[in-house]
Amino acid sequence: MFDETLARIRTHRNNIDRYRTLLRTNLSDLEHDFIERRMADEQADLDALAAETFPATLPLPKDPSSTSSIMGAAS
Repeated sequence: MFDETLARIRTHRNNIDRYRTLLRTNLSDLEHDFIERRMADEQADLDALAAETFPATLPLPKDPSSTSSIMGAAS
C-alpha cells in the first residue's frame, strides 16, 4: 500500500514537471490556461495525498503537567 502511494506521489510530481515544461513552450492563451488548471489540479491532488501519507502533526502530551514542568525548567 505504501509503495502504491509513493508511486501516485511520483506520478503527480512527474505530471507537474511535464506541465511546467509545456508552459515554457509557445502555447495559445487557451492552451496555457488549460495547462495551468491541470497543473493546479495535480498540485492539489499531490498536496492532499502527501498530507494524508505524511501528516505533519505532533502528538500532544497526555499529562498537562508535563508541559508546565518543561516550561518551568526553561524559565
